[in-house]
Amino acid sequence: RVQLSESGGGSVQAGGSLTLSCEVSGYIPSDACMGWFRQAPGKKREGVAAFFIDGGGTYYDDSVQGRFTIYHDNAQNTLYLQMNKLQPDDSGEYFCATDPKRGICSPYYDFEFETWGQGTQVTVSS
Repeated sequence: RVQLSESGGGSVQAGGSLTLSCEVSGYIPSDACMGWFRQAPGKKREGVAAFFIDGGGTYYDDSVQGRFTIYHDNAQNTLYLQMNKLQPDDSGEYFCATDPKRGICSPYYDFEFETWGQGTQVTVSS
């Protein structure tokens, strides 16, 4: 059974940086799709970034393009989200998720993701 565990959230000033981690326990295919999502209070969950962990097809939401980087460390079996130039609108609970199927891998297709972590909170103050 696959389990995902996020960490690395916190409180930062606008313009600051954070790196989120998502530790994977259990088996996922080497070409699985993994993604990051976020949800602010009172708002719908939105996709941030997603990619195939073998390196194919990376997608970022326009709001984070150029500021966030998604990557995976095979040796550590951990997914990361490097977040730079953080803005107050980036605040929210961040979740990682995985989809073992080699299908569409997009942050806009959250319904395809089968396993989700519990989330880590990011707060950006102005």
